[in-house]
Amino acid sequence: MSSELGTASVEKKPKKKHRIRRFFGRLLLLALVLVLVFVGRSMLWSWQDGRKAELTTSGPYTADLDSLKKHPLPRWFADAKFGVMIHWGLYSVPGFAPKGTTFNRLLQTSYDDAMTRNPYAEDYANAIKDPDSPTARFHREHYGDAPYSDFTRQFEAGLARWNPDQWAEQFKAAGASYVVVTAKYADGYSLWPTAVHNPHAPDFHAKRDLMGELAAAVRKRGLKFGVYYSGGVDWTFQQQVVKTLGDYAFLPYGEDYREYAVAQVRELIQRYKPDLLWNDISWPTGSKRLYAVIADYYNTVPEGVVDDRWSTASYGRELLGLKPARWGFDQLMKVAFSTEEGADSISTPKDVPHSDFRTPEYANFDTIQPKFWQQDRGIGGSFGYNREETDADYTKTPDLIAELANAAANNGALMVNVGPSGGEGTIVPEQASRLTGIGAWLRANREAMDGTRPWTRSTTTTATGDKVVFTTKGNDLYAVVLGAPKGDVILKDVMLREKPIRLSTGKPVTLTTTSSTTTLEEAADGTCAPVFKFPGAARR
Repeated sequence: MSSELGTASVEKKPKKKHRIRRFFGRLLLLALVLVLVFVGRSMLWSWQDGRKAELTTSGPYTADLDSLKKHPLPRWFADAKFGVMIHWGLYSVPGFAPKGTTFNRLLQTSYDDAMTRNPYAEDYANAIKDPDSPTARFHREHYGDAPYSDFTRQFEAGLARWNPDQWAEQFKAAGASYVVVTAKYADGYSLWPTAVHNPHAPDFHAKRDLMGELAAAVRKRGLKFGVYYSGGVDWTFQQQVVKTLGDYAFLPYGEDYREYAVAQVRELIQRYKPDLLWNDISWPTGSKRLYAVIADYYNTVPEGVVDDRWSTASYGRELLGLKPARWGFDQLMKVAFSTEEGADSISTPKDVPHSDFRTPEYANFDTIQPKFWQQDRGIGGSFGYNREETDADYTKTPDLIAELANAAANNGALMVNVGPSGGEGTIVPEQASRLTGIGAWLRANREAMDGTRPWTRSTTTTATGDKVVFTTKGNDLYAVVLGAPKGDVILKDVMLREKPIRLSTGKPVTLTTTSSTTTLEEAADGTCAPVFKFPGAARR
């Protein structure tokens, strides 16, 4: 009996193994089929999108990556170390967002509704769609159930008091070399009388040519003019409330939006010939159609520059637009952003196949970068005007000057944002004072910023712990002390023999050196960020 049972049990094992092998074989085959289907659909999507690529100009640049990569970084942009961005639109009328935290912190602590509770007042149109958000409560209290589009009337009424020349004078006095303005933010309202029809929000644009007036005002004063365009997000084409990063990045947009965005950006290029074409979030077409737009831009504005926020659409990104896929993405992001380091990683966008410069946001690089970069940041926690912010919420002028100098030392620039209030475009005193402070410092020390390049090293410290950054121009070396030192300034781990001068006064400074330090005797008087020039020292 035992012998027969043993034989039976032995015979069952091969059958079980065969079923397991057959199951995994079928699973592998299914996976292979799904991969082939995905690859096929992806290739078809790219082909269909790519055949709509249209080059509308003639010139040295063509709609392919190799051609675009031949575009050199214009000298004017490499020389310009300070610019101003303006977030201005319908959201400037209510001017509200909760304060007291940062977007990165919200990704850690409140990921599931971070997009409706962030400190960015320019996101008002989306935040009021979430009835439990602080912005929605504010809106009900002050505006009842009025739709966001109602702010158009108040904004346009305020324009009677807007003075673009006053803005331009203010930015010129602040020492800015260029000005970038939000031609169209994610709320979809265009700051120029666009001829491109929006099928979801007809006539949702300014009747007055705000872009043209501002471009003329800043260029008359010798500044460059740039446009910001929200290519990746437009809530007039996507009505669903955006609560998570998955919603923000992957809610599906159709061909109607792709055609709209391409047409609007081409219109901006032709009308205003912007010196900077600053796209945000991502781009709704595939790469071939994007490269055609950038080639048209370079052929129209040969010395123009594009930023790095042009991550293109694809069939895979469309799949991520499906709700289950977005849910899975968000679960992964919760894990990724569970640490401060992970949350901070979103501040520096990944570089795309083609860009002229990088754009870390509220972040900078502390080492010399091979590619030019531009830190963009608000003076406060919001880019758009936020009535909740007080002077204590705005970054202090010495800290902004330090970020400017640090950027220049590491092959970059600083672009500080102002958020004017209402259609009248009032730059609130707390923001204006920061611009005034930066301008005063640049008037005394601009030689150490504009037109400079990094030295062999970007930084050291003083004996009292102040950070020091270096820039060069020709054979001259500049040392910027990022603090308010008094008396002797002792530079650690650097030996300089050339006789320095205090740049703001032109007066010589007594120098003593050892094998590991350079002492500038009684060189500092407690003023912010003194600069010392060492003629000829950059040759070493």
